[in-house]
Amino acid sequence: MKKVLFVCVENSNRSQMAEAFAKIHGKGKVEAYSSGSRPSGKVNPKAIEAMKELGYDLTTHTSKSLNDIPDVEYDFVATMGCGDECPFVRAKIREDWAIPDPKHLEPDEFRKVRDLIEEKVKDMLKRIGA
Repeated sequence: MKKVLFVCVENSNRSQMAEAFAKIHGKGKVEAYSSGSRPSGKVNPKAIEAMKELGYDLTTHTSKSLNDIPDVEYDFVATMGCGDECPFVRAKIREDWAIPDPKHLEPDEFRKVRDLIEEKVKDMLKRIGA
């Protein structure tokens, strides 16, 4: 079982959706986590709605800090483009995906970011053999 982690500042949008897509597309092959360097404490309702459109219930997720996830070396860690604010986490493979923050975007633009995240997650799962 591969361990994957998605890190962002607030852990309320991008990293939450990435975790969800890793669970959807890596079912049975990955343990997916997400966390934030300064978690907001809530998942953005826009992210919940965007994932609901695809049949995934993001209301089961919580906004977490790095202290809330396993302290292990991950097989893959992606930061979402938060620059210096993304903390270092031990990983065999680390990438910064530089995904735009969708927090204030209109629904159609938010969906484009969601779909970009899904494509990146699917590609990553192939590359790590999950």
